[in-house]
Amino acid sequence: MNELAQKECVPCKGGMPPLKGFELNKLADQLGNGWQVIHEHHLEKDYKFKNFKEALAFTNRVGELAEQVNHHPDIYLAWGEVKLTLWTHKIDGLTESDFVFAAKADTVL
Repeated sequence: MNELAQKECVPCKGGMPPLKGFELNKLADQLGNGWQVIHEHHLEKDYKFKNFKEALAFTNRVGELAEQVNHHPDIYLAWGEVKLTLWTHKIDGLTESDFVFAAKADTVL
């Protein structure tokens, strides 16, 4: 299991700058596993499935995780595909918790 997945998501209270540069790249390297950092603003990953039912089941597991840790991704669901997009809305950018959630999402696969 990814080391990030073992950490806790910490709610952002705002007033802090989003991750950039070295710190952002370090977390992205730790996360790996197909996740992409887009414009230093958000994380994205596409998951492929054999059918709609499997994609929906994964979507529901990610939704349950999101409620448990109070960190909510944007989720795109289509036949055989789920796309997760993550960023911290309060600061309009990335925090460590976004990377933690991404790693946890991979564990519910």
